[in-house]
Amino acid sequence: MLLESVPNVSEGRRAEVVDRLAAAVRAVEGVHLLDRTSDPDHNRSVLTLVGGPGPLQLALLELYAEAARSIDLSAHRGVHPRIGAVDVTPFVPLAGAAMADAVDAARSLARRVSERFGLGVYLYEAAASSEARRSLAALRRGGTEGLAERLRDAVWRPDFGPARIDPRGGVTVIGARDFLIAFNVVLATEDASVARRIARSVRASGGGLPAVKAIGVLLASRRRAQVSMNLTDFRRTPPREAFEAVREAARAEGVAVLESELVGLAPEAAFAGVDPDELRLVSFSPEKLLETHLRRLGLTPSQPEG
Repeated sequence: MLLESVPNVSEGRRAEVVDRLAAAVRAVEGVHLLDRTSDPDHNRSVLTLVGGPGPLQLALLELYAEAARSIDLSAHRGVHPRIGAVDVTPFVPLAGAAMADAVDAARSLARRVSERFGLGVYLYEAAASSEARRSLAALRRGGTEGLAERLRDAVWRPDFGPARIDPRGGVTVIGARDFLIAFNVVLATEDASVARRIARSVRASGGGLPAVKAIGVLLASRRRAQVSMNLTDFRRTPPREAFEAVREAARAEGVAVLESELVGLAPEAAFAGVDPDELRLVSFSPEKLLETHLRRLGLTPSQPEG
């Protein structure tokens, strides 16, 4: 049984910290670190791991331990929404596994994280304990301040751990889901309001593309605005369609699209038949495809059983 896990950590500026986080997961036998991506403006790093449910949980516990030592959420600044030092940890079923296996791993890890680190843990997506908690955006709405307000209501008590926000570690969200593609488009403007309007027009909640979540942010280090998207079902909205929608909306704003970028890895089916130049996709190669790494390791490619 093979699962993927893609922990998102609230640190993207201190390379030495990200190095220690990566080393912590690499030290666990049976777990493979396939990719790590960091962004200083989002101040966030995304790690892509694969392994069996047991070894993956051990590696992730070591990741949480290193994050507890190295990250202070109260001092964190970045444009990406977050409520935890280890903000979100999803499990994704690969070959030989079903979604139920990913759910079991998520719930087991959630219990162990709460017991070992004293953090409040929320379950989301397929592992969620209620429909109201299924959406990551709903859990993160308003950041730690918004969550602190909701914690006054017992309905919002974490699934595991204390009903409080740890000053350094915050809370964490753990769950199970299908593949998600983090795909960003950079605009030829510094005006973040333009990116926010475009994000509203393309995301599903605004009547845009199905299975698309989007926000508009300013990349201060690059002096450019960005439409940051999560494609939660690339079969319904593939990267090419998302890119074209952003480009059309940008054209209506009188703004050009400079480039796009893939954060982490993606299934090769999402980019089948796609010319990266058409998407102005930077730093794209077969190394950005999940199956490239799985085949290199002699592991079965990434179609889940269901």
